[in-house]
Amino acid sequence: MNNGNLGTTDHNRDSAGLTYVYPVVSRRAGGVSVGINLNINNACNWRCIYCQVPELKRGAAPCIDLALLEQELRGFFHELLHGDFMEKRVPAWAHRVNDIALSGNGEPTSAREFEQVISLIGRLQQEDALPSSIKLVLITNGSLLARNYVQQGLRKMAQLNGEVWFKLDRASSAGMWQVNSTHTTIDRVRQHLALSVSLCPTWLQTCWFMLDGEFPGKRDEDDYLNFVSGLLRNNIRPEGVLLYSVARPSLQPEASRLSALPEQQLELFAQRIRALGIPVKVAV
Repeated sequence: MNNGNLGTTDHNRDSAGLTYVYPVVSRRAGGVSVGINLNINNACNWRCIYCQVPELKRGAAPCIDLALLEQELRGFFHELLHGDFMEKRVPAWAHRVNDIALSGNGEPTSAREFEQVISLIGRLQQEDALPSSIKLVLITNGSLLARNYVQQGLRKMAQLNGEVWFKLDRASSAGMWQVNSTHTTIDRVRQHLALSVSLCPTWLQTCWFMLDGEFPGKRDEDDYLNFVSGLLRNNIRPEGVLLYSVARPSLQPEASRLSALPEQQLELFAQRIRALGIPVKVAV
């Protein structure tokens, strides 16, 4: 296992020397997040311009070695909870295991074994008596929610104190193409989000940043607010919004064009969202 100290600016997937499992100190979670990277081939069906994945390519997750994933999770949780990992590698303020996060180097729900992975995590939580405070989080672009195995996985997550962080960086087709390089429609996003909310507690996860030195435009904000208002009118109620800006350098061609939005600007946008009657958590 690597011996370097962990920090909020380094989410290296190889930090534990394992294939699927990696720890990060998460500023949004306020502690250690045990990451599970199902996309070890660096493949995703979207290409977000702020993505920190090196050599990102279009595609899906490869076949998952469930036995290896189980071995790595068991061993790492034993080290994390009973060894000296926290003292040696983690800042004192983050000595708390906050969650198990399915994120990694691509869209995790593109793994055909997704439902089996959720079942595996649930079994380990029970057999290894993991603290009930440890949440199970899926960080997803939501594009594959129509697949049955994804829906079954979310149903199981809901039984395991799980929640979904559903990416919504822009709320227009043009905005999603500019930021996420996807041709999906806002109607499809709405349908998939409604499915997610019905199956498992779901937060909107929104990255708001400066592009070419300019703040997101009023049109971007209004599109987002209109989208959320429409959700609430139709009784589609996410748990809230996780609003943040870029914190680590992008490894995409647009990297030089991106910069973090000042905290004051994030908070002003958060206030507009809260005025709709939905909670917002701002991370800087």
